[in-house]
Amino acid sequence: MSTLNLTANIDRPDDFYADLLALHEGRSKEESDAINARLVLILANHIGDRAILKQALDAAAS
Repeated sequence: MSTLNLTANIDRPDDFYADLLALHEGRSKEESDAINARLVLILANHIGDRAILKQALDAAAS
């Protein structure tokens, strides 16, 4: 079984954060919520491993 990586692992995290903020700029709360939901599903599909996804859900809940 694989383990969820909670160690910083994003190339150029500040640039990613800026891109994420720009994605939401000028959008309503409802639009931003929908974008976030789609992003979660896209990334979950990319990960694909159900055990890792469950660990991520548990980590997010705590």
